[in-house]
Amino acid sequence: MSNILKGKYGENLASKYLESKGYKIIEKNYKYSRYGEIDIIAMTKEGVLCFVEVKTRTNDKFGEPLEAITKDKLSKIYTSIQGYIKERKLKFEKYRIDAISVYLNENNPKVTHIENIQI
Repeated sequence: MSNILKGKYGENLASKYLESKGYKIIEKNYKYSRYGEIDIIAMTKEGVLCFVEVKTRTNDKFGEPLEAITKDKLSKIYTSIQGYIKERKLKFEKYRIDAISVYLNENNPKVTHIENIQI
């Protein structure tokens, strides 16, 4: 399986995980200019808009999945969030950046969700 397919598979698992926790998926793979993309945009039951970065790995050769979310990556996500809010003319007081790691092992993928990642 190619890295692109693994990433999409991981994003689908992350979406299903969030839905199982009561989140409503609003959009996937939102692209904002040259700053990159936001993997998943979802709303919690409490009305918090979540911008979710998903990292998928099949082994730890390049480190744990969440180690790939650097300050530079978070800065780009934050810029994309501002673009999303501006483009959609949203007025949200509560939003956050979450991270989900998906570790694909042979039998049972492991999903780890970290809420409110800070820049």
